[in-house]
Amino acid sequence: MLRGLIDTVGPDGEHGGSTLRGEAETALRALVGRDDAVLRDDQWTAIEALVAFRRRALVVQRTGWGKSAVYFVATSLLRSRGAGPTVIISPLLALMRDQIAAAARAGIKAVTINSANVTEWDEVHAAISRGEVDVLLCSPERLNNPGFRDEVLPRLAADAGLVVIDEAHCISDWGHDFRPDYRRIRTLLADLPAGIPVLATTATANERVTRDVAEQLAVHASGLPDADVLVLRGALDRASLHLAVLELPDQPTRVAWLAETLQDVDGSGIVYCLTVSAAEQVAEQLRAAGLAVAAYTGRTDPTQREALEVDLKENRVKALVATSALGMGFDKPDLGFVVHLGAPASPIAYYQQVGRAGRGVDSAVVVLLPGQEDRAIWDWFGSQAFPAEGQVRATLRALEQADGPLSTPALEPLVDLKRSRLETMLKVLDVDGAVRRVQGGWTATGRPWSYDAERYARVTATREAEQQAMVEYVRTPGCRMAFLRRQLDDPELTGPGLGAEAAAWRCGRCDRCGGVDLPAAPDAEAVAAARQEMDRPGVEVEPRKLWPSGLAALGLDLKGRIGADEVAEPGRAIARLDGLGWSGPLRDLLAPGAPDGELPVALRRAAARVLDDWAALRAQPGAPDPDETLPAEAPPAPAPDDDASQAPLLVEAVVAVRSVTRPQLTYHLADGLARYLGVPLIGAVGPAAGSEAPGRHDVNSAMRLAGVAQRLELQLSEPALRGLPGRSVLLVDDWTETGWTLAVATRLLRKSGAARVFPWVLGIR
Repeated sequence: MLRGLIDTVGPDGEHGGSTLRGEAETALRALVGRDDAVLRDDQWTAIEALVAFRRRALVVQRTGWGKSAVYFVATSLLRSRGAGPTVIISPLLALMRDQIAAAARAGIKAVTINSANVTEWDEVHAAISRGEVDVLLCSPERLNNPGFRDEVLPRLAADAGLVVIDEAHCISDWGHDFRPDYRRIRTLLADLPAGIPVLATTATANERVTRDVAEQLAVHASGLPDADVLVLRGALDRASLHLAVLELPDQPTRVAWLAETLQDVDGSGIVYCLTVSAAEQVAEQLRAAGLAVAAYTGRTDPTQREALEVDLKENRVKALVATSALGMGFDKPDLGFVVHLGAPASPIAYYQQVGRAGRGVDSAVVVLLPGQEDRAIWDWFGSQAFPAEGQVRATLRALEQADGPLSTPALEPLVDLKRSRLETMLKVLDVDGAVRRVQGGWTATGRPWSYDAERYARVTATREAEQQAMVEYVRTPGCRMAFLRRQLDDPELTGPGLGAEAAAWRCGRCDRCGGVDLPAAPDAEAVAAARQEMDRPGVEVEPRKLWPSGLAALGLDLKGRIGADEVAEPGRAIARLDGLGWSGPLRDLLAPGAPDGELPVALRRAAARVLDDWAALRAQPGAPDPDETLPAEAPPAPAPDDDASQAPLLVEAVVAVRSVTRPQLTYHLADGLARYLGVPLIGAVGPAAGSEAPGRHDVNSAMRLAGVAQRLELQLSEPALRGLPGRSVLLVDDWTETGWTLAVATRLLRKSGAARVFPWVLGIR
């Protein structure tokens, strides 16, 4: 874990220093397993401040510099002097696993409490009470678990020998990876008894974030800041990294280039994508090209994540195709490359991710392949910002009026926020003192609370400026490492009093400095092969199986599992809107403000292929032929051509979800699918008279369902309704996000006698 983060002694074997420094370097050698290891000057300065003077310190140093050595060596010295265990607040399980392994090498007993080891918590607590634990690692989310916060944490805080906040930029809402749970650390620090040292570490904090974190570190029990915070900032150049940007015309060309390049590049590495769907699609295509890769995303099971991390460390895979879920703290010293398919939203986030490479090797290649869709993805993530004041006030009123604590599912139907945004907002309000998490849910504290609109606006403006800086990184004619270092306010390149040498600094290793020779763009044949693989349409639309809780408060008598006589069959879509291939034209077609019209020809072909490949629509060999067709609004078209499957169709009719915003598109789509299948379009499910305004999609699951259920009705002719019982129906809509429109429409059809309903949409958002 710690290769590359230490200096070595000179030829004379002398390293000198005080008795304390001698002890520190003995502990360091045990940690890294090298007899010639010595501390860097700033490492020693931080350790001395923590152990000898019990100060609070913030260390901002590049990835691979040795920040973890500071707190493990300090822990060893403090424990030998009778201090209590070190508490490390760490954001990721991958980081915790590496830290525990490193501690064990130095004879330091480290344990963790996190979501993946719930069954071990009681034993961990008992071992802490017996004094058998040197280091406890916990996630920031643990800090507000009621039992941990109220019972375990006070004892730890009172007895701790050292408190460490790893990846401390997460404390600041100016940082690229702000996490509300980290803001709770300010309260923890204010409650610490005097004399307990505190260390915060990060590799990705510019000057603004550094100041913000230092101010929060400085708060003591009085609530007032104490100026005695040691800040150590170092240069951020990474001498092993060779940075490059390659602009290619489209997604198939980028994936083809990646497939060819990974065949020849040395070592193993990480391929970053901006979305889960893109990561899964790219991994699938690279595997089809014969490469040993795997997807690693927020959807990956925690146990599987750990196995994949080991596979990459042991070079059993060429690459993990990952989202930002694989980021902070993952340590593979010989990681040979990092490639981004799509640009992160800020240079600071980009620096953090590329920092995984080249920690223990002389040279690692870092390539950015920007995409035209990057800004749309940034905008979507930006839309998840802190909610408007009215939504916050509504949440507080709901909690104030409740008879007791409300769980998040119980609160969700009372406010118009999706669960993920609601949970994030509650965490911020908790830190601000307006709500409190208790056993059973959330309660309002009754404390005054003000909506800091000015601050939220400044944070939004900062995010937008970072996005523009990322665009400028792609276009810059100058040194790429210099650009990143200046974005992070590297003290060697920014600030007053620096001379011409700092202004003219160049790394000599990036593509602008002539230090990278990338493979050329792939040939037309390779691009065509990638495009063919990418153009294979069809993803499953999983039907809703459970009604959300709390619907009674919204006037709906629905709860529990959706009945077998009301649920849809697994459906199909051409693609997810956040993926590759068909996702691009679908995003353009379904974008807000896009004109209504007929389905483009290319998407018609994709729709037909999805139907052809959908085996569930056709009877198995030996099944009876469908009965006569249903009465239709218009005569059915001729049967499909000879290329279509000849197996008997189970689907006997098509029903459209009538759209207010795209009526021409949805009718053309449903009619075209009916004609292709040779069955009638018999009607629609649509908004009742007087409820033509479309419902909001940016609300939580319960409210979305309530809006749909109160708005939609079955719009079939009397003959079609009489002929519906026992029939199977293809239900067609333009796109789906929550799945509730499809669920309500299916329920209406099933309650009117439809035997099966197969949902079909263009895209999944």
